Amino acid sequence: MTNNKAENIFNSSNILVFIYQKKLPIIIICIIALVVSSIISLIIPSKYKSTVILFPASSSSISQSLITESQQKKDILKFGEEEEVEQLMQMLLSTEIRNRIIDKYNLFEHYNIKLDSKYPYSTLYKKYDNNVKITRTEYMSIKIDVLDEDPETAAAIANDIAALVDSTYSNIQKERAQKAYDIVLREFEGQKNKINEIKDSLHTLSKIGVIDVKSQTEMYSEQHAIALAQGNVRATQEISKKLDILATYGSIYSILKEQMFEEVKKLSVIEAKYREAKIDLEQTLPNKYIVDSAEKAEKKSYPIRWLIVSVSVLSTFLFSLILLLVFDQVKKK
Repeated sequence: MTNNKAENIFNSSNILVFIYQKKLPIIIICIIALVVSSIISLIIPSKYKSTVILFPASSSSISQSLITESQQKKDILKFGEEEEVEQLMQMLLSTEIRNRIIDKYNLFEHYNIKLDSKYPYSTLYKKYDNNVKITRTEYMSIKIDVLDEDPETAAAIANDIAALVDSTYSNIQKERAQKAYDIVLREFEGQKNKINEIKDSLHTLSKIGVIDVKSQTEMYSEQHAIALAQGNVRATQEISKKLDILATYGSIYSILKEQMFEEVKKLSVIEAKYREAKIDLEQTLPNKYIVDSAEKAEKKSYPIRWLIVSVSVLSTFLFSLILLLVFDQVKKK
């Protein structure tokens, strides 16, 4: 065991002795790595980072939040929960927002990508993904980080990505809201037409003297009895005709009145749905709360040159040490 330990070149004393013996080539290699990594770090363009932090709003329609009396009424001031965070993340990462940012800032030219090059869109999307990072924080918020060589552009892109969420939501919800509105509008108009038809029928009955069957029947019966008692034949005949009309159309009148009552109740329900659908179609609510807007960065965030140089020199030192150890063992064998 003692001999094995003595022969083990990887113990600390042997390694230190080996480094001392090979100090010249190691120093030369590390100096070369220092120079090369310094040059590379200087060639890498500086980038500035701007950040937006936002929370999702509770996902609810305006009508559901403000108009309806339902028990499911939602608070529009409430922050969104996990489901809303995931939905907002998907929206921020959507192709629509990415393409609108690309068009607005002409990122092909901004990133120096030629359209006649090989795979221009793949190259652009890769650069976009490298420069735009959208992540979820531990506090149920969403952070948008944008890197760019121009600090003003970085801040503008970050703020625009956050701003485009609402219009993107609206575009997606608009089609559904329009269809819902059309359906409710047809039902609303149909119900009003049905009520108007009943009104026309009641108006026709009123022209022939059928206005309120119960009260008219009581009144005419009383007058008929008085006319009979007085022996007023003409009045008796006239009242009898009116009683005959009530007998003929009274049941129809009662049915129409009852039907009118029920249809008006239905109309009030449909009208409430119509108002809700119209509000959802014409109005929108913000879908996020912006906590921190992006501002123009004063200092660059990338690259961290001292870190690049340090890691490069350390990696080169370790790699060269391992190679020299291997070569030394090969030479001995």
